[in-house]
Amino acid sequence: MEFNNIYRHGMIRAAAVTMPLVPAQPAKNAATVIEAVKELHEKDTALAVFPELCLSGYAIDDLLLQDQLLADVRTAIGTIREASTELLPVIVVGAPLLNGNRLYNCAVTIHKGQILGVSPKSYLPNYREFYEKRHFAQGTDYIEDFIYLDEAYVPFSNKLIFECEDLPEFRLFNEVCEDFWVPVPPSAHAALAGATVLTNISGSPITVGKSAERHQLCASQSNRCLAAYVYSAAGEGESTTDLSWDGQTMIYEMGSLLAESPRFQTGVHYSLTDLDVARIAAERHRNGSLDDNRRALGIDSATQPESERYLRIPFNLEAPQGEVPLVRSIDRFPFVPDDPAQLDQDCYEAYSIQVSGLIKRLKAIGDAKVVIGVSGGLDSTQALIVAARAMDLMGRPRTDILAYTMPGFATSKRTRSNAELLCEGLGVSFETIDITPAATQMLKDLKHPYHPGVTDDSVYDVTFENVQAGLRTDYLFRLANHLGGIVLGTGDLSELALGWCTYGVGDQMSHYAVNTGVPKTLIQHLVRWVVADGQFNEATNKVLLSILDTEISPELIPAKEGEKPQSTQDKIGPYALQDFNLYYLLRHGMKPSKIAFLAQAAWSDATKGDWPRDYPQEDRIAYDLPTIYKWLRLFLWRFFSNQFKRSALPNGPKVMAGGALSPRGDWRMPSDTSAQAWVDELDAALGHLK
Repeated sequence: MEFNNIYRHGMIRAAAVTMPLVPAQPAKNAATVIEAVKELHEKDTALAVFPELCLSGYAIDDLLLQDQLLADVRTAIGTIREASTELLPVIVVGAPLLNGNRLYNCAVTIHKGQILGVSPKSYLPNYREFYEKRHFAQGTDYIEDFIYLDEAYVPFSNKLIFECEDLPEFRLFNEVCEDFWVPVPPSAHAALAGATVLTNISGSPITVGKSAERHQLCASQSNRCLAAYVYSAAGEGESTTDLSWDGQTMIYEMGSLLAESPRFQTGVHYSLTDLDVARIAAERHRNGSLDDNRRALGIDSATQPESERYLRIPFNLEAPQGEVPLVRSIDRFPFVPDDPAQLDQDCYEAYSIQVSGLIKRLKAIGDAKVVIGVSGGLDSTQALIVAARAMDLMGRPRTDILAYTMPGFATSKRTRSNAELLCEGLGVSFETIDITPAATQMLKDLKHPYHPGVTDDSVYDVTFENVQAGLRTDYLFRLANHLGGIVLGTGDLSELALGWCTYGVGDQMSHYAVNTGVPKTLIQHLVRWVVADGQFNEATNKVLLSILDTEISPELIPAKEGEKPQSTQDKIGPYALQDFNLYYLLRHGMKPSKIAFLAQAAWSDATKGDWPRDYPQEDRIAYDLPTIYKWLRLFLWRFFSNQFKRSALPNGPKVMAGGALSPRGDWRMPSDTSAQAWVDELDAALGHLK
């Protein structure tokens, strides 16, 4: 398949469809279904889910027991089956069907000219406005495992899972309306048995507040089952004698709403999105509790009678081979929500986790002082304001924070000034220690080719940089010994992932580290949130905003007059991209080529999609695929080769659900593992872009 094809990357396109139906006229309803499916076929859709009893109408009462209607329904199913022969989507439609002596409310699954199976509704509502037991038998009580339909015997069971052989992570299970509202929905057991895409074809008349209830149920079921949930409710055309219908459709994946359509609309309309079934399957590999639950309930186990096991119906999707670009929205910043309210909540929680972690550590060791190096950069700023808040909550003076700025060969006036003003505004103890003399002496002792004042002849290598970084940390540890404190680490999650820190006696080490669970892309929002929340005075807020506008730089290599100062992101890549790469590798274990595919969808057009609130306009840029490939390749090499730094990580709280890199928690790997296999996979897909 083409690289820019969702099906190559373990995804399918799904639609939850609602339609204008004509009560008790299956032929007309079948024609509407077929036209909708043809339109979705043109959009490379793999799954089209229609409402409950959409071929007959839901609110037709005793007409459901008319022989003519039931015969017309069967004819309509045959019409759809025949029309589906050259169409891509797996079609799920609702129909009343006789089997044996009883009538059942069914979901009929059709694909490529074949009726794959019929799933009867398991639970029938018989309360308030619902009287389904007047007409239908409960789908848990069927006798025949097959139904004769359109001149063929077709599987008939509420335990059917449709398994795609050419996209194995796509495993479909259908339930019908009320099945969704019972305490243990059939889809819960089906998910434990392996189904990754759960659908609900629904009649569900609308009343005030019911839409939110449906959302709640879809979100919960998709989240607990680690699955996608595709929901389609009846709308236009149903009888309004005593009820009304809104035609709500929505699609969730593992608790997140991916798509929904407007309600109370006319004509065919649908929610359309791309489901990452490979991601769902991978998440289940990591979450052993799902399978533990299956075994505890005896689902599809050796002890379960054969008659109670799920019947697995194979089919081939035959997905298109050319380009099928994503229609699903991919967040540029997976660690940073676009929604302002959610961003505020995340910042509040992240900040509070950092503060509470530090408070616990300080109390556990006898209320030691906090020793911290303050550079005027983002990371040390965040660590310092966390320490200030911790002191406030403990009722201790902020002067118990011993802050030091330690200018070296390349420290700029701006960062040094910001560090000094920040410490002054916060009211912490503050001193300056110029490391230039000590660093010069060490370089001299090392016989390093550095010549003060003669920049043309100087060598600015890793030794030159690490002498400065190491001296700063060395001073901090000795100051902590001398003054009865602990060194507060400032390095963040992104730097750890990339190995952008000096090992041992360097910024990789501290007594306690509050930022190691926070990615770089979130830290700037944490600082903005603290300003907006008014936790500090106006003078401090002004400095914090100035720090946010400062280029990210280690400030270790002097720049000549007029030259651009040393830039971290020029060396290791844009943090926006590297945090994206980190999230999908760490949280989801995705193949590099798929990470690149998603990054292209997220970053290729700066004008599309939402940006986090207050994100600087000048930074709202796009990245093309060659750029994405370049920095992802570098990320892989750096991530694997720097595991030894993470294996010796100081204590610090996990902050993001997206993962952490502590060897005692989320991430464990050998330090001598090569990135070669991952780089080879990426090169095989995109090596032509070198």
